[in-house]
Amino acid sequence: QVQLQESGPGLVKPSQTLSLICTVSGGSITTDNYYWIWIRQPPGKGLEWIGAIGYSGTLYYSPSLKSRTSFSRDTSKNQFTLQLNSVTPEDTAVYYCARNQGGSLLYDHWGQGTQVTVSF
Repeated sequence: QVQLQESGPGLVKPSQTLSLICTVSGGSITTDNYYWIWIRQPPGKGLEWIGAIGYSGTLYYSPSLKSRTSFSRDTSKNQFTLQLNSVTPEDTAVYYCARNQGGSLLYDHWGQGTQVTVSF
């Protein structure tokens, strides 16, 4: 059973960098044809796709966040990471990591989500 778990600070100051890690167990992030996704949900709003890392390491970015976003992965730890620079209170959200199989519209496994608040 694949499990994903987000980790990172719950509070980030404006203008700083938000850094989150997603640790995957029960399956490898290098398994062919799987994509590892970052999604967020601001309070009172819908889900927003942030971007993804493919099984081969290819990176995919939301155009609206691309200038402030970077992704990486550590295959030895089976983790992938999100960094969002120059955060503002509008980046306050629950952040999720998830898995998508290529060719499917569904995200079949999700982390529980982690609340990140941007505030002084």
